[in-house]
Amino acid sequence: MCPHIERSDSRVGALSVRRRTTGTIAVVSALGMTAVLGGCGGSGSSDVTLRLVAADYGDSSANGSQKYWDTLAEEYESKHPGVKVEVSVYSWNDVDRKVKEMVDAGHAPDMAQIGAYADYAAAGKLYPASELLSIRTQADVLSQLSDAGEWKHTQYGIPFAASTRVLFYNKTLFAKAGITPPTTWDQLAADAKALEGRGVKYPYALPLGPEEAQAETMQWLLSGGSGYTDDVGTYTLDSAQNVETFTWLKDELVGKGLTGPVAPGKLNRADAFAAFADGQVGMLNGHPTLIQQAGKKGVKFGMVPMPGPTGKARASMGVADWMMGFRQNGHAEQIGDFLDFVYARKNVLDFSRRYGLLPVTSSASNAMAASDKPADKALRPFLEQLATSELYPVGKTSWASVSAAVKQNIGQAVAANGSPSGVLSRLQSTATAADSSDVG
Repeated sequence: MCPHIERSDSRVGALSVRRRTTGTIAVVSALGMTAVLGGCGGSGSSDVTLRLVAADYGDSSANGSQKYWDTLAEEYESKHPGVKVEVSVYSWNDVDRKVKEMVDAGHAPDMAQIGAYADYAAAGKLYPASELLSIRTQADVLSQLSDAGEWKHTQYGIPFAASTRVLFYNKTLFAKAGITPPTTWDQLAADAKALEGRGVKYPYALPLGPEEAQAETMQWLLSGGSGYTDDVGTYTLDSAQNVETFTWLKDELVGKGLTGPVAPGKLNRADAFAAFADGQVGMLNGHPTLIQQAGKKGVKFGMVPMPGPTGKARASMGVADWMMGFRQNGHAEQIGDFLDFVYARKNVLDFSRRYGLLPVTSSASNAMAASDKPADKALRPFLEQLATSELYPVGKTSWASVSAAVKQNIGQAVAANGSPSGVLSRLQSTATAADSSDVG
């Protein structure tokens, strides 16, 4: 069988056009068979080496991402003898810098799977997703994630992995305090007070330290009904709702000693997660990796949606990492064909299950939602949040500097002598200044 052919008995009469700079077209016939016009050769008609730089999602050498990519590349190469895929995997501490150094030196990889795409899109260095992915693959990617991959209304960033945040709570500590998971801010504060009364070290862990303060901040801003930006993408850090949110945090949680012995501005996310896994935290916002971290320590925990002032929060915070194709080497056709393989349901599910992350395609998400596997069931609370989640404003080239400013300063908003309105106003000034030079 031609390597580009796949059968689909249920898709009769569909038509799919693969857009490539080389003009190759793929068609799904009335019999549901996909074939590349012009012969089976397609991307395998000449010797091509694709170079991919990717981030490491593993927590040890045993489950590092290099093994995942090597296996995937080997499988792809076995069906495409004219294409070789070389993958270099770096830690999250290094991968974005490595790609930047390669691009700055004039040696861009063909593909990069990293944390941000907007700067490269603005510099004209990336292929639009429409020039890489088949229409079938494009349609399968979750729309709210694809939308976040747009710069100037064109998608350049292809979501690769996703997660959301939910409120974790320690079931043992809650039972001892005789309380139930909160559904409103007032209930959260009351629960925290009850936990504090039982000697819990961190009734509610509020990590606003420089490691990942932008995440905890965004979850609370969404919980309060606002966010970093408005509906048209203008920064609104100092909105009345955001000031009210941080004033409530300062007065009702931090000021009443309900966030633990470490000042929120000095508490990092990793330390908060470790404390939860050690049974020292009553509640905190967490993402899927905390499931395994707490489970290994035997912590009995539950997960509920983040509360809002009077009920469930308007939205949960979503996070996505990005795949992108660079123009420099001119391998649009081969890049696109490989990415269609990467985003096949089987491969998306395999990656998501391996690293406890959420699938970025509808087909894989539906399969996970319907699965009875324990690991898939554990991810359902996060999966249920994904459809209504909101992501960082990653399509703005100014976001990197705004995020850095939030990390360094937001903890001051809830400090004893801090001013929520003052800190948010200063952050808004920083964002406005950064946005004025944002070509997006």
